[in-house]
Amino acid sequence: MSETSIDLQEFHWMMGLLQTIDVGLLVLDKDYRVCLWNSFMENHSGKQARTVQGHSLFELFPEIQEQWFRQKTRSVFMLNTQVYTNWEHRPFLFRFANYRPITGRSDFMFQNVSIIPLTSVHGEVNHIGVMVYDVTDVAVNRKALVSANQELERLSRTDRLTQLYNRGYWEECLVREFKRWQRSQQTPCALVMFDIDHFKRVNDTYGHQAGDEVIRITASALRQQLRETDIGGRYGGEEFGAILVGADADGAVIFADRLRADIEKKLVLHEGLEIRYTISLGVAPLSNDVTDTKEWIERADRSLYHSKEHGRNQVTLYFDALKSTTAES
Repeated sequence: MSETSIDLQEFHWMMGLLQTIDVGLLVLDKDYRVCLWNSFMENHSGKQARTVQGHSLFELFPEIQEQWFRQKTRSVFMLNTQVYTNWEHRPFLFRFANYRPITGRSDFMFQNVSIIPLTSVHGEVNHIGVMVYDVTDVAVNRKALVSANQELERLSRTDRLTQLYNRGYWEECLVREFKRWQRSQQTPCALVMFDIDHFKRVNDTYGHQAGDEVIRITASALRQQLRETDIGGRYGGEEFGAILVGADADGAVIFADRLRADIEKKLVLHEGLEIRYTISLGVAPLSNDVTDTKEWIERADRSLYHSKEHGRNQVTLYFDALKSTTAES
């Protein structure tokens, strides 16, 4: 067998291999015209090799960001170096539909892409090879794992009954905001603590399920009043807390009284029963003489108990509570 026939036979084998591998393969010239288009690309693009050869890649697939792709491949042509793109940075080069039954949750094929220089016999790079790998299974599983971990993290910091932050995570937020305020002291911050008046009476009269409904309604009312930067949490039992970032004493009192008035107007319906209730609130703005978060909470609690001891269904600012306590002693 002659050397020529062997070369032709090897070339034939090579072309057969390129057509059957489960990897997209295309060759582009310096003008980004298609020179080679394997069966993977035919099957997933719906475009036959004979219809794409000689045509500009960007005309065939206008969804490809031309400026990005030219910049990405410049070093391949000029420096004879390989480049790579990962689905985590760019989900796909070609927006191919996903037909894999296992990963049917994805609308498109996630792709890793390798771009390699194809050197001529003269050592010049006039063509590049683009290999497209279908990594949808890996991507979908990875995203599902990330989503599951995020959900577990959310559940670990969320109170199940109210969907507010639980005490542990809320206290972490309190520490973080306290440290932030200590660093700058430019943005005011205030703490509001409140609880449901005569909650034991609600449980004893209407039952614990009715009490849970009252707690849920209270949490919902709190969420509706919170701004995007505020942080609400269930402190324990029927007690709640709200960290008001950017609120001074006056703003925090306005927030607290608006919440109090909203709760006072609510009518909770539970198994045909009508339940009305109120809340008492304490407000403690941050100031230079607050040494730590423990003292900050104690100030808000002292104000809260002042509200409860002086008639309930009211808001007490810490300074007012302190003056009143001093006068009574």
